[in-house]
Amino acid sequence: MAKQHSPRFLEIVNDAKSRVAECEVADVKARLDAGEAFHLVDVREESEFANGHLPGAIHLGKGVIERDIEKAIPDVDATVVLYCGGGFRSALAADALQKMGYANVISMDGGWSGWKNAGYPTES
Repeated sequence: MAKQHSPRFLEIVNDAKSRVAECEVADVKARLDAGEAFHLVDVREESEFANGHLPGAIHLGKGVIERDIEKAIPDVDATVVLYCGGGFRSALAADALQKMGYANVISMDGGWSGWKNAGYPTES
């Protein structure tokens, strides 16, 4: 059963999604397969990341990403793909990073759930 999100949460997510670029799970898989250079960032909670994540992803949880992004990824022009469980928290994080001057931030719609459902490889 899909998680039911509160209306106010969905309102701010939809507002953020109106400003951020999104891609599909298959797009990220194709980028990885092609060896494309980009930063893949998991914005889920630390425990979620520890239980499994996309190959090569780094962890910068949504609660600390604004604080830690400049140290982890100092180049504001670098391509950064964010993902979470389903694409909501990553959209919020992408919106915040854009406000900080990051120009090439993308939120992966479908998130970890979409990646796993597609049967793509994971790491833990």
